[in-house]
Amino acid sequence: MIGAEMKDSREEWFDGGKKVAVTIVDVTGAAQALARGHLAGPTSAHFLAKALAAAALLGAETEAEDEVVSVQMKCDGPLGGFNVECTAAGTLRGYTEKKVLEDFDGICAPDPKRVVGPCQLQVTRSVPGRILSQGVSNSLDGYLAGSLQRKACIFLEAAVSDDVEVLEARGVMVEALPDSDWSVSEGTAPLADRYRRADEPNVLAVSPRNILRRLGLDRAELRKTTPLSFACRCSPERAAAMLGAIGEEERGNLPPTIDVTCHMCGRTFTVPTAL
Repeated sequence: MIGAEMKDSREEWFDGGKKVAVTIVDVTGAAQALARGHLAGPTSAHFLAKALAAAALLGAETEAEDEVVSVQMKCDGPLGGFNVECTAAGTLRGYTEKKVLEDFDGICAPDPKRVVGPCQLQVTRSVPGRILSQGVSNSLDGYLAGSLQRKACIFLEAAVSDDVEVLEARGVMVEALPDSDWSVSEGTAPLADRYRRADEPNVLAVSPRNILRRLGLDRAELRKTTPLSFACRCSPERAAAMLGAIGEEERGNLPPTIDVTCHMCGRTFTVPTAL
């Protein structure tokens, strides 16, 4: 059922009777492009895929055309953390601090306790030159409850082969509106129970209707669909502009051309050092 009836998109559903909103995302294509661009190993690609799904879920909150949601994590585990972004247009980019984790690659499904460990998340909404909002927590659910005061929870799931093929990168966010009597913890229990079981892989890799059925939200209606894809704002011109900020004397000590690599997507541009 991998990728069933949904690929590289975000769907926003709403059950008017129970006043519950459900957002479902698939970011498999973007996760594959970024894992390839960063030459990531399977463990790093796994957590990058989940991070991108989280950013895509929170990206549904964007309002301004040039708004960006970024999710940054710092952790004590060997992964080091990640930095991912989703724009209002649905484009995604990002990276993990550590690209290859040989002690974990190719062994089994990654264990977050060992790879990530204690962590801190920062979620930022911004437009060029201005931060709109910012929240810090040790989990996404904590950010939703603490910083946003919302009755909501997030589920993230990824499957990556030993050859770094991203088979699945999915996320689901369930939110009860302030005037809803629907209990998020009780209502999501059927999904959460399957999600936590090791013998139930790919719980989110089913059609959105199947997810809604498990949540008891069969009457939910699809309100909006947004395509999601990898895209980065880097370019040869931006790389050259960055080099232009270096002093003339320092540039004179450089070779005729240098390679500039974008840390967000892994692309490398060869630019001349002479202006």
